[in-house]
Amino acid sequence: MPNHPENREITGRTRVLGILAHPTEHVKAPPAINRIAAERGKDAVMVPFDVAPEELAKVVEALRQIKSLDGSIVTVPHKQSIVALCDELTPQARAVNAVNILRFEPDGRLIGGQLDGIGFVEGLRSAGVDLAGMRVFLAGAGGAASAVAFALSDAGISHITLSNRSRHKIEDLRDRLRKFRSDLSVSLGSGDAGGHDLVINGTTLGMKPEDPLPLDIATLHAGMVVAEVIMEPEMTPLLRAAQAASCRIHHGRHMLQHQLQLMADFMGL
Repeated sequence: MPNHPENREITGRTRVLGILAHPTEHVKAPPAINRIAAERGKDAVMVPFDVAPEELAKVVEALRQIKSLDGSIVTVPHKQSIVALCDELTPQARAVNAVNILRFEPDGRLIGGQLDGIGFVEGLRSAGVDLAGMRVFLAGAGGAASAVAFALSDAGISHITLSNRSRHKIEDLRDRLRKFRSDLSVSLGSGDAGGHDLVINGTTLGMKPEDPLPLDIATLHAGMVVAEVIMEPEMTPLLRAAQAASCRIHHGRHMLQHQLQLMADFMGL
């Protein structure tokens, strides 16, 4: 098989992988997964599936019937709603209550996994950020934010402040984190990121130009690491504000880059 994605042809034997999102314009994974397929000598291709939230259950049921479909990445806004549609969850997905990767088994079962948090932590470590003992401010309580919170907890942070527009969501996340790691200090905050070493936007705020900021940028200061989970645009309003405040910034693309190989493995590529 040719080892360059641009030289490959789709045939009747090509295995299909998907990425479930809405919209799909922002997704970055397909070219990277297709490069991995070429590098591994696999006849497989990833394509985007733009699925509105209200159609997700019907689409997933239909996807189960496609014999040439091996797996799919799951991203905004489906990471939590797809949990109930899976037949089995990995321990990480169960703890986080969110799925970002699917595997379609030959017997029709749908297995949901969660690699967002692992990818995020590995991205920080590869950039030389030592997480042990850090005080973290996390905006968001959705699928990506929850995954990041559990992975950070596993990585040895000392404290995490949770901030979200929906109070009950961060209360639920706090309770699940305390069960996961009893010695972790967890507090509920507003938009004040002051007093933290690492500040993370785990929300989708910043994907659209009209979005409000996920936190009070006046509380950012030099010495902080400010990180995004958003990949498009690469420089969000939060990162621009953090750069202006002399903070160290960390782009959202690192989270995906450090989980792509794991995603490929999960889907059997």
